[in-house]
Parts: sequence; structure tokens; C-alpha cells
Amino acid sequence: MTVLTNRQATAPAPAEAPRSILAVVKAYVALTKPRVIELLLITTLPVMFLAAGDLPPLWTALSVMVFGTLSAGSANALNCYIDRDIDVKMRRTRRRPLARHQVTPRAALIFGVVLGILSTVGLWVTTNWLAAALSTAAILFYVFVYSLVLKRRTSQNIVWGGLAGCMPVMIGWAGITGRLDWTPLVLFGVVFFWTPPHTWTLAMRYKEDYAAASIPMLPVVATERRVVRESIAYTWATVACSLLLWPVAGTTLMYPVVAVLLGLMCLWEVYRLLARLNDGKTGVDLRPMRFFHWSNAYLALLFLAVAIDPLLA
Repeated sequence: MTVLTNRQATAPAPAEAPRSILAVVKAYVALTKPRVIELLLITTLPVMFLAAGDLPPLWTALSVMVFGTLSAGSANALNCYIDRDIDVKMRRTRRRPLARHQVTPRAALIFGVVLGILSTVGLWVTTNWLAAALSTAAILFYVFVYSLVLKRRTSQNIVWGGLAGCMPVMIGWAGITGRLDWTPLVLFGVVFFWTPPHTWTLAMRYKEDYAAASIPMLPVVATERRVVRESIAYTWATVACSLLLWPVAGTTLMYPVVAVLLGLMCLWEVYRLLARLNDGKTGVDLRPMRFFHWSNAYLALLFLAVAIDPLLA
């Protein structure tokens, strides 16, 4: 047995090496969930092209993108603060800064609030009050309605919680026009219907994670057949809503052609999920991430067509 001397026994543990400034910056950036922000910006910029009917004013577009990024970052950082207890239980999220104790909860909370204030003030000063109000509403809804109420209480969490993710469409339109119209509401609907099947297929892949964290995502509390059937229904609704933009916004023929082709490919993927289920596949063998990745591409390409269309008119 090793006997410690008094000096050894009372010696303080060696201090943890200080982290570099770059590591600290990376931790705070990670709090904002950059990959989620990228997806939100994909729907913001094209709407500004459509609202302007051409290239949007550069300064306004830059302002909406920059302060929209801060807005989304605020909501995501505050979500990390709220979910810090469950993030450590999930493989997919256990490397987030709060789960790894790279940032203190208090610092994350302050960071999220400061980003929210900066985004609201920035949009108000550089664009208009409506864009700023919509941005603030999106943050508050995501934090107080989705993160604090819906996420841990209902399997419909992402259906209604996804409303926050639809707001960049409205913010982009309002930033250019200073008002709302039927056109952004149609695109709002596209993102609204697109969100559940996109998220549910991810949850199918990480079902055990959500179960371990007691999050009642639909794949945790329902059968795989129900999840697939509801994903099919929402995918049909997404495609149908995307086609409404043609008559509502008066697009060129290019947009509906692209929307139909992308919609058919998206439907093909979700029906392949059903076919694998009917063949007796289950769990990972269903390959739900195929649809998840394709749905990302679908949304990006559809909104690219939204941006290009007014340039062809």
C-alpha cells in the first residue's frame, strides 16, 4: 500500500490548464448551433429576392442576415441553457458546450439574452419595427413555448414548436417590404409542414437518446408505422403548399416545374421508407436518415428556386 506523506496528502490538485481564446470562442459559437442557423438562413435570403422582385438592397439583405443570425443564435443558446440537463444524456448532444462544462450555465444565459437584445435592436434600427418584432416573437416562442412547455410534455412538440423555425421567412419578407402578405404565409406553410417529417426521421435514428432523456418525440411514444404514415401525410402537405406559391406569387413557370420535381423526389424517399417498413425492416435498417438528408436538400433547392425565379421574370 502506498502511504502519502502529509505534504502529498495536503497538496492541492494541479490547476486545470487555461483554455485558449480560440477554444472559448468556439464554445460560444457552438452554443448558437451554427448548422441549425444555416438552415434558417437558407429560407431567409431567397424570400428577400422574391419580396424585392429582383436583387434585394444589399444593406438591407446584409442587415437581415446578420441580425437574423444573432436572433437564431440567441434562441439556440437559450435552448442549450434550458436543455443542459438532458443534453448530457443524449449521444447526439453530449458534446455541446454546457454538457462538457466548457461554458457555465450563467454565462450561456447571459450570452443568449445579449444576442437577443442585439438582434432586436439591430433589426429595428437597420430595417423596420415589424422585422424586429417578428424576430423577438420567434425567440420568445422557441424558448418559452417550445423549450419550456412543449418539448418535454407532448409528442406534438415539434409540430407546434416548429413554428419558430418558420419565422425567418416572415422576417425576410418584412425586412424588405415592411409588411406581411400571402406570399410569405405560403412559404411559412411550406416550412411548417416540412419540419415534422424532417425531425421525426432524425428522432427515429436517435430514438434511444430521446427515450433516455424522457423526451416524448413521436418515434419514442408511437409505432414506426404511425411515424411513417404521418411523415407521408406531412410530406404531401409540404409539396401541395409549395405549389401554391405559383398562383399566389405569380411566379414564372420555372418555379412550379422545379417544385414538382423536388416534391416527387421527396415523396419517393418517404414512400421508400414505408416500403422498407412493409418488408419487415425496423430501427436503423429502415434507414430514416436517407429521408432526413434528402429533406435538407429539398428545402435548400426549393428556396434556391424561389430566389432565382424573380430574376427570370
